[in-house]
Amino acid sequence: MVNTRPIAVWYGGTFDPPHRGHQQIVRHLASLSFVDTVIVTPAWRNPFKSDTLASPGQRLRWVHQVFDAPIVTIDPGEIEAGHSVYTIDTLKRLGSRYDIRYIAIGADNLDRIDQWHAFDRLNSRYTWLVFDRGEATNGYEVLRSYRRIPLDVPVSSSHIRTHSVLGDVDPRIENDVRKLLTKGTQ
Repeated sequence: MVNTRPIAVWYGGTFDPPHRGHQQIVRHLASLSFVDTVIVTPAWRNPFKSDTLASPGQRLRWVHQVFDAPIVTIDPGEIEAGHSVYTIDTLKRLGSRYDIRYIAIGADNLDRIDQWHAFDRLNSRYTWLVFDRGEATNGYEVLRSYRRIPLDVPVSSSHIRTHSVLGDVDPRIENDVRKLLTKGTQ
């Protein structure tokens, strides 16, 4: 049987807010010759975090606004579920439409990656595309198959939220982010 599903890389995250680093990752993924589709899935909530700056619906709107490469597909499934969804369940749901072979993550996920639900199954089925700002040195040893990709953007969503620094936020969503940050400090 011939595989007719597009070869895909999956990139999930809270994107609270999405920033220049996330955009660089998506652009890089979209440029890979061995990938037909980049699936970006904003999470309802990261199971390792207790709160978000923006609502799930707002983050979904932001993702639609800032990830605009032609082969990018925004998957609203986790937001529409209305609760946290495990990565393995999202990939299973998407697997009927896409031949997902890769999972893209930031290297900052490596310190807890083996705590992900069904990590062993994920690790045995997918190749990890790990975007590294140079901050992570541990964690790679648990990955069965990976590609380490340098990322030259020293920014994180948590830094933006904590310090109200908007220089790495896309101008299309900057006012929304500013309003939420201002509201949070009142």
